[in-house]
Amino acid sequence: MLFRLVRPLKRPGSSIPQFVQRIPADVRSRAVGVTLAIPVGSATVQRTISATTESVRLSLQTREPAEAKIRQATIASYLETVWRALRQPEAVSLTNREATALAGELYRAWAGGEGCEKTIAIELTPQGNWVPATVTPEEEGVYFKSAAKHLATIRERADSQGLEPALGAIVDSLLLAKGIAGVDDNSRLILLQAFHLALRDALELRERNAGGDYSPDPKAERFPEWARPNAAASPQSPKASLKGMLEEWWREAQATGRKPSTYDSYRNTMAAFAAFLKHDDAGRVTPEDVLRFKDHRLATINPRNGKPISARTVNDSDLSGLKTVFEWAVRNRKMAANPAKGVTIKVGKRQKLRSKGLTDAEAIAILTVAAAHDVGREQPQTRAAKRWVPWLLAYTGARLGEIAQLRKQDLTQEGSHWAVTITPDAGTVKTNEARTVVLHEHLVELGFCAFVSAAPAGHLFLKPGKGGEVRGPLRGLKNRLAAFARAIVTDPNVAPNHGWRHRFKTVGMEAGIAPRILDAIQGQAARTAADNYGDVTIRTMAAAIARLPRIVL
Repeated sequence: MLFRLVRPLKRPGSSIPQFVQRIPADVRSRAVGVTLAIPVGSATVQRTISATTESVRLSLQTREPAEAKIRQATIASYLETVWRALRQPEAVSLTNREATALAGELYRAWAGGEGCEKTIAIELTPQGNWVPATVTPEEEGVYFKSAAKHLATIRERADSQGLEPALGAIVDSLLLAKGIAGVDDNSRLILLQAFHLALRDALELRERNAGGDYSPDPKAERFPEWARPNAAASPQSPKASLKGMLEEWWREAQATGRKPSTYDSYRNTMAAFAAFLKHDDAGRVTPEDVLRFKDHRLATINPRNGKPISARTVNDSDLSGLKTVFEWAVRNRKMAANPAKGVTIKVGKRQKLRSKGLTDAEAIAILTVAAAHDVGREQPQTRAAKRWVPWLLAYTGARLGEIAQLRKQDLTQEGSHWAVTITPDAGTVKTNEARTVVLHEHLVELGFCAFVSAAPAGHLFLKPGKGGEVRGPLRGLKNRLAAFARAIVTDPNVAPNHGWRHRFKTVGMEAGIAPRILDAIQGQAARTAADNYGDVTIRTMAAAIARLPRIVL
């Protein structure tokens, strides 16, 4: 199992934090003997994994908290690339262009740039490693000539046996950093030769610099831009794209009963993530990308309330969506690893400034406006929804979507009692189970049953889309009903439509209705295994509903 630390680890007796990450069990055997070139700030720390190594441990080499977090994320991203490379079952084949592009990174690192003016590689050790040395400007020419001389000696044999001892470690380091654990024999030779030429050109440039010649090197333009093999396929391919991956996940998740609301939430998250990355290629996503997206979302202002997106929303919606889809992709062999795994936010308990249920005054205010609602310019379904949905919520304690998706055929008469059937067949139900709810006699007196009898067949409060699609129209209706209720109940600490569910439970308990019966009416899960035995019949439910007091305006 892979453990990724969100924060650097404090070591006893030291003020310098440490990076610790367990080597994933599925790559441990292949990791033995691998030498890691771990970036720590501007330095590189080498660690060779042995058969007994269980975790990668190293100092972050800084006491600054902000810098430590940056280094933590950078190292985690590098290691994730290495683990992903080790999970590849076969060696990669590189073209000459790809090998030259990779060698270009070696050239740019050794030819110049920040930190290169004083640190240079001057000679090979007996073990085949290049030894860095810090020299004065006066000494540079001599050292570069020495390095070029050593380089010329290993070029006498152009095969891999001649180049491998001197350049093999550098090749492996750069390949791992690019997420490649190994290449085939032909690609290996091409890489060694390309690296030799790149290093030769870099040393020649530095030797000219030491002699006072800083003119641009025309050879620097010969290196093409690096692109991972097979990553050049269309980023819009369903198997490679973030959005395409989401759609594939949904096709499977839908068959297992996941709710359309979950899909809508994950779709919004994936669209925001792709916009943030400025690409849609799932293969390029790293843990560092997810960490940056998390911070971006926490700093984003919610246009609805003018406040930053809450940590709970980022954790429970954004990060949860990414983890779920990426984990599905790993199980279906579309991604090597889940880049969102282990990324989380510790969410504190919300402040509770008032009850979640509507007060009597708020309930009466909403129902008064609903009873008088008759706006001619609205669609008939919307006008009917604003007239009847609040009253149905008040007397059933149902969820907003369950009532908003009611159809004409869902109203039935059970003996002397009128009832509505709340069913996923009409749209969606959180529990995925249909239930029958007896209507309070006050709803009948107000004319709801008469309204339904006169309504055309189909949905009462919305107009389905093409092919009978309900999810989009239902979402739009819920938004309109939310705005309708919010205009009346402006307290931001209560959700007006959901507040009916809390109020229904409160009123029901005050009326002496048993909790199990209230749960059955509202479609909530059984509290104990014993509650699953026996049924809450129409007669039992009708007796309970009759105990609810009328709401007098």
